Order: sequence, then structure tokens, then C-alpha cells
Amino acid sequence: MFDRMNLQVLANHARGAAENMAHTLHRTAHSAFVKETEDFTVMLLNRKGETFAVPMDLGATWYPGLTFGRAIEMIEDYKPGDVGFTNDAYSSYVATHTPDTVLWRPVFYDGEIIAWTGGHIHNTDMGGAVPASLSRALTEIHQEGLRFPPMKLVNEGVFDEHLMRIMSINVRKPDLNVGDLKALVGALITGERKILAMIEKFGKDAFLDGVEALLDHSEAQARDVLASIPDGTWDFSDYADEDSTEANPVRLKLKLTVKGDEAILDFTGSDPQLASSLNVPTGGDPRHSVLLVGIYYILYTLNPKLLLNVGMTRPFTCITPEGSVLNPVHPAAIGMRSLTCARLRSVIFGAFSQAIPERLPAAPAGNNCIVNVMTTDERTKRTVIAAVNPVVGGGGGMPHRDGTNGSGADAAYLKNTPIEITETETPVEFVRYGLAKDSGGAGRWRGGLATEMAFRVFAPDSRITARNRDRSFFRPWGVLGGKAAGLSDMVVNPGTDDERHLGNIDTALLQPGDVLEIHSAGGGGRGHPFDREPWRVLRDVERQYVSVDAAEREYGVVLRGGQIDEAATAARRADRAMVEGHFDYGPERTGYEAQWTPEAYDQLHCILNSLPIHWRFFIKTEIFRRMEGRSGAAGVQEAFDAVCKRFPEVPRTDNTLKAAAE
Repeated sequence: MFDRMNLQVLANHARGAAENMAHTLHRTAHSAFVKETEDFTVMLLNRKGETFAVPMDLGATWYPGLTFGRAIEMIEDYKPGDVGFTNDAYSSYVATHTPDTVLWRPVFYDGEIIAWTGGHIHNTDMGGAVPASLSRALTEIHQEGLRFPPMKLVNEGVFDEHLMRIMSINVRKPDLNVGDLKALVGALITGERKILAMIEKFGKDAFLDGVEALLDHSEAQARDVLASIPDGTWDFSDYADEDSTEANPVRLKLKLTVKGDEAILDFTGSDPQLASSLNVPTGGDPRHSVLLVGIYYILYTLNPKLLLNVGMTRPFTCITPEGSVLNPVHPAAIGMRSLTCARLRSVIFGAFSQAIPERLPAAPAGNNCIVNVMTTDERTKRTVIAAVNPVVGGGGGMPHRDGTNGSGADAAYLKNTPIEITETETPVEFVRYGLAKDSGGAGRWRGGLATEMAFRVFAPDSRITARNRDRSFFRPWGVLGGKAAGLSDMVVNPGTDDERHLGNIDTALLQPGDVLEIHSAGGGGRGHPFDREPWRVLRDVERQYVSVDAAEREYGVVLRGGQIDEAATAARRADRAMVEGHFDYGPERTGYEAQWTPEAYDQLHCILNSLPIHWRFFIKTEIFRRMEGRSGAAGVQEAFDAVCKRFPEVPRTDNTLKAAAE
């Protein structure tokens, strides 16, 4: 048995091994999206394929609870030097969209598999309908690029050249894909070497027992956090701006129940699977890692000593009805699942914010726009496709400090790419890159500022994809008197006669000299803005975080000649608005929910759930089309009756008729 000290020694060795893997990949990758943005993972896995160690300083933070078991079992007869891989979500649900290529390698000791090393890279492109393979406009997974079910990529140390050729001929920049894949294989070999070193140090049996003890310890830490939260049930919902070209919102709903040291996250009432690519493929796994990312952030916020591994997922059970946006069925498109996952995190944060309001921040921006450019380099006349930079918004106001500027809190793992590197590798010219004034939600603790970025292209028909754009209508919410944050936007040729606002459209065709400006959302504020010390407001104005007008309007601080007017400020703050409710959603959501009340959504889902899965999105869209002048549950029923009159083919089962009666 490992005592506490020896267990920590093993944990440090395991983390060190994972970080060595990450450095190997980071230093040898080819694409900017891996070597600069760091959209990759590496991990150590036990014999069942469960993650027991991840790096802390490199790569994405979504996957410490990932299990490879289903994918591993789909390949037979592993031998030393083999590497399995897949990028097909629907085969095993270990990959969650097509550009994510997941690899794993067995670690043999005394002729048996004693552990695995694993990880993923986000390929710059995997073919499909659009450059970079991802757009919310895609309607089925077949449009999202080439897919491989779990199979061997490397056989006893030798790459399968047939598979590599198939991939290379179907993607837009094969050299980047091949280079990144080989870098990840190198990282898996590094991890294998480190695991064998741990076995030599601790002994085989002690290593195996220690790995399981790491999972048990993480589980105990997670249960301790839950036990510190009052028992109860809390409901929360949030929206992604649109589900398709119809521009109807995507609603995620959570009923959180905490009892003792366990929690149930029931997502019943979330929208049906969509005809866009915002679906999240989980296969109904009650502890799927992408469902629990928000939980990871909350647990680590409440216990920074938490061991990050599969053990921390054990106290949680997620309920995701089949055919919903969080559990779609094939062939639903899934490429933009990260946008929905960002909103999923906001939903989880909102539920826990009600349970422990004194310990959690306001909403982060909840969008992490990834910008890809496909253009022609006029110097070489060659086509270039590259990730330019992530445009990430601000973090929410914290219990004891302002939200982080431009890092998004829940998306801060996406690293900035220096402008000089981007302009060297991609024929674009940056004209702006910085923080957006007045974009953070006002509060005692201000929300973090949004990021704004603008660049110019030089070649005709330059194609831009800006995936994961959101929050152009529904703002990141403030809490406890804090205000909702500023909205996002994307504009072509800002400030000119040719200015075009694109809203949430995530693709654009630019011509020579065109400038594209992308503006993220900010973070929500926390606490009443009039409680913020005037000197902090003055400092924000001096730093150009807050305008003079906003200082007076939002914070009640009057500035004259760059100084605080004490008397005018006292008079202005005497007119203090009362705090109403736990959340401030902003006027857009408040106006929307005057029509689409909770009762309206209950009636909508009662109708939709009575229908076959392939009817649900169609009926939802048709109901939305007929809601003008209607509101509430009665309005939804009237709209549905009108849909059935127009489409008598709607299957009116006993359950449907019961829903109508209710």
C-alpha cells in the first residue's frame, strides 16, 4: 500500500512523465495550431485505458477524465511498437470531432500490457466541405472530413503507409497532418519510456497498485468538495446564439442535484439534436469527459491540490437523453461541438453558482474563436492554410479579484501565437490586436476584457473560417449585482463604406485588401458596480479598460480632468439601483425569455420528446417560425397546432396527443 507521501511521489513522477510527453510533442509538431496554440493532449493510461496523469502546463485541459477503453477494445492483437488511432466520434466516442486524431500505444512489461500512453492532436484540416473541416453550417458528419474508426496506425514500429496515403490525398495540407502525427507518436514513445522507468523504480506490483490508488485519491478529493456543498437541487439554462441558418437559439438546461458526496447532472430539457454541427457526441456515457469539463474547473477552483485523473469523475452522473444536442445519433454533424461545450460549461457554472455563490465567479466569455485562413501566398504562388490565432474573451469577475483579461478562464489553455510568427508563416497583415474597452461586465469585481483582432489579406478569394464564434446575442451573465458583459462580433472592412457585420456567421470570403475584425465577448461582473472603489475605476480608465462615460454610467464614478470628483461621485452613487435576482443576463435574454418562458420550453420539449428523433429538429424549427405574436406554453401549443395543420404527416402518437392536452 502507498502511504500519502509515497503516493504523492508517484503522482509527481506520473505528472513529470506526462509533461515530458507534452514537451516532446510541443517541440516537434509542424502546425501552428499544435506547436503554438497547443490544441493537443497527452496522458498516461492504466491497463483499462483510464487516464491517471496529465500535464499541468501544456496542452488542452478538457480531457483528464478521458477513458480509451472502448477504442482500445476495437483493435485485437496488440504488439510492442503498435499505435492505435481514430478520429471517428461515433465509433468509440473517444474522439469528439473529425479533426481530433486520437492515438494510443501499449506499454509492455514482462510480455504483458501494463499501461498505455495516449493523446490527441487537432489537425489543421481533415478534408471535407470547408477549409479546416469545421463550420456550424455543415449538416451531417460526412461533410466534416475523412474519418477512421479505431485501427492500427503503426504496426510494430512501422507506419501503415496505405493509411497515410489515404489521409494525405484527402486533406488540404498533408505535410502538417503527417508531421503532427509523427510528433505525437514520438510523445507516446517518450511516455512509454517514462512508465518503464517508474516500474523499475517502484516495482511492477507497486506501480499497478499505485496507479489505482491515484484514481481513488482523486475520487476522495472530489467527494470532499461535494460534501462541502449544501445538499439541494438547482436549475439553470443558457443559450448558444443559433442552431442553424434559421437563427434559432440552442438551449441547454441542467438540473443539478447534490446529495452528500455525489451529484447528478440531468440535462433533460436541452434541445434536440441539431441540423447544424453544434451537437456533442457522448454516446450517453454518464461520465463522458466533454460533459464534465465544467466540473473539472469547479473542482480545481475549490481544491487546487486536486489530482487530475478519471477518479474525480466517479461521484458524478450525467443524464443526456438520446437524440438530444448532448447525445446525438449518427450521422448528426458534430464539428463545432466545442462551441456547445463552452455553453455547457456556462450552464454548469450557473448551477453551482447558486449552490455556493460565495465561492464562484461570474460567467466567462464562453467563446474561443479559432481563426483559420486559406489564401494564396503572392510570393510563392502556393496555397497556404493556417490557424491565425484564437480570439478568446474575458474571465468572469472572481470572489476576490477582477476577471482575467482576454484569456477566457475556461479557454485559457489556447495560447496566443505571436503576430511575428503568424505573419511569417501566413500572408496576412495584422492591423489590430488587443483588449476591447468597456467589454467586461461592470461589478465590484469587473469582468475580464474581450479580445479584438483585425488583419488584412492580399490575395483574391481568401477563405476564412472562424469557428466557435458565439455570444453575439446572449451575453455572459453577471452575478450578485454584477452586470452582463459585452457581446462578440465579426466585421468585414470596419469603419468603411463597405463595412459588413457578420454576426455569428463563421465563414467569410475576402478579396485583396479586405480587413476582417473579430471581437470576442467579455466576462460577466460580480457584485454591485457601485461597491467598486473609485480608485480602481480611475485606474481602469487610465489603462483604457473603461471609458470615462462608462465609469460614470456603470460605476457611478465621476471624473473631471483625470481626477475623481468626490462630491459628484457621492451624489451619483446615492442613486443606487437595487439588485434583483442572482443573475444579470442583459436585455437581450430578458426580452427573449418574456416570450420563451420556462413554461414555453417545457411545453416545447413535451411535444418534441413525443416524436421520433428525426422529426424533432424539424418540428422545433417550424414552431419557432410560427411564434411571432405568441408567447408562453399556450403560444407554443398554438404554433404546434398550426404546424400539424400545415404538415398533417406529423406522427400524432398517443404521447403527442397527451402533450397537446397538457
